[in-house]
Amino acid sequence: MNTRKLVVVTAVLLALLLVVTGCSKKEAPSVPAAQQAQQAQPVQPTQPAQPAVEVVIPAGLADGIYFAMEDTFPASGWRETVTLTVEGGKVVDVDWNGVNIAGGVDKKAYDKAGRYNMVKFGAARAEWYQQAADVEAYLVANQKTGTVDEIGSVSIHVDELNNLVAKALAAGPVGRGPLADGAYFAIGDDYPSDWKEWVSLTVINGRIAGANWSALNRTGDEKKAYDKAGKYNMVKFGQARAEWWEQAYDTEQYLIENQKTGSVDEIGSVSIHVDAFDELVEQALANGPVQMGPWADGVYYAIADSYDNGGWKTTATLYVHNGNIVNVYYSGLDKDGRDKQVVASQGGYGMIKASPIKKEWDEQAQAVEAYLIKTQDPSKIKLNNDGSTDEIAGASMTVSDFFALAQKALAAGPRR
Repeated sequence: MNTRKLVVVTAVLLALLLVVTGCSKKEAPSVPAAQQAQQAQPVQPTQPAQPAVEVVIPAGLADGIYFAMEDTFPASGWRETVTLTVEGGKVVDVDWNGVNIAGGVDKKAYDKAGRYNMVKFGAARAEWYQQAADVEAYLVANQKTGTVDEIGSVSIHVDELNNLVAKALAAGPVGRGPLADGAYFAIGDDYPSDWKEWVSLTVINGRIAGANWSALNRTGDEKKAYDKAGKYNMVKFGQARAEWWEQAYDTEQYLIENQKTGSVDEIGSVSIHVDAFDELVEQALANGPVQMGPWADGVYYAIADSYDNGGWKTTATLYVHNGNIVNVYYSGLDKDGRDKQVVASQGGYGMIKASPIKKEWDEQAQAVEAYLIKTQDPSKIKLNNDGSTDEIAGASMTVSDFFALAQKALAAGPRR
């Protein structure tokens, strides 16, 4: 096998970058990959990698932290990154990683949590993070990138890593950002315009490397997917310059590129309100990194089999992101399809008169929702014989039906 070798020296770093990225540039998709790309999907069997361009670390390289990231999200939904640490003119540490278009934890953390599964579904010789570690070790030991054949213990494609190493070296040291690495999340308190907005951020090398801005309605629809399905129609009905999901994507990219939120005028390509996004980014960063939870991402839903004495079928809608239950909607439907929380909030239910804690049904339901988000497990609730609980200060009503439905929904798995 003839492998084209290019020695990277300081004077030609930029030229090498142009050659490497020009030869292996991936066509950017006309639309970003599906928002749910982060959910565990069967990994296709790995194919033999193409010969990679070798990048040799030049002698006397300036000390510091070097970083590079792919320009767009490929169809896989994973945007790869590389962080190089140079000390004494040599690369002493490499972090080959990735961020998902849906947000959440980085690729290595996702893989270590058992969500990527190259061995199980792709018959790979080792998991992605294990093979990535071998590739990183080869670069540190040899001060150059290697092909699959040279490294020997890997079968994953290494071309993109080589491209990113060249790109990082060409850009020069950038240092480490001020943020702690990890996944960050924040969600709104209510449903203005029937949508509760949320933001998920991924920080690598101290900087925001991934961002996902979306929203949920009361039935658990995720706004970007809903919009892409042709159900939101800002262009058709609002004469917008682009659909909501496209403008949201531009807003996210502005944040990643500038490490700050921007006004409509600064971003340039958007006309949607971005105030909620700005506030949620600030809130997410203030909250700090969150660990990945045990649940599969997606919408979970269950409804009672029959109407209760009041004419309502209790419903439980849960939304899981980054493995955590991040939104809960406890409500009910009557024979006319009316939403119980909405009816109660408009004074049409009348629980407050008989309530010992003087709270309406919708207020108590929201206290129950907050409890489940805090505990992350509906089976942990301790119930009284009458179906109420002493564990939720803001709810004195019967809640056993809801917690049974929440358990049923989680056991059934996310809605497809």
